[in-house]
Amino acid sequence: MVLDDRLRDDAADRLRSHGLRVTAPRVGVLLALERMPHADADTVARQVRASLGAVSTQAVYDVLHALTDARLLRRIEPAGSAARYETRVGDNHHHMVCRTCGVVVDVECAGEAVPCLTPGAAQGFVVDEAEVTFWGVCRECQSTASVPTNEENA
Repeated sequence: MVLDDRLRDDAADRLRSHGLRVTAPRVGVLLALERMPHADADTVARQVRASLGAVSTQAVYDVLHALTDARLLRRIEPAGSAARYETRVGDNHHHMVCRTCGVVVDVECAGEAVPCLTPGAAQGFVVDEAEVTFWGVCRECQSTASVPTNEENA
């Protein structure tokens, strides 16, 4: 219970530091995403309901939108997948997505400066972030299907 209290206090502090009111649904969403990074809104809603009781799906969507706008959450949208959310923000990391099961994992940025990639022609934009998604098949799915590995493709 001490760890849960510490996580709740940390979530409340993050909300306050971004000028947001501390509410049970906001704290619940932050805690759900700390436990399950890259979750979609429906998964977050189920987790929040499990910890708080009755919370509407619309309330969860509203919280996800508000926390994303406040840059407490990052929204990613892998092609062909529902939007997913994570609490890891501000570090310009990237993602790897399994084509078979849809699992998403973080991949550290290859460059040292932010953004780690820049377009050849910025066309007047000031680029502050690069989002890269790597696609492949995760180790677990490779073991359950006949999928060529990187070594077999070489």
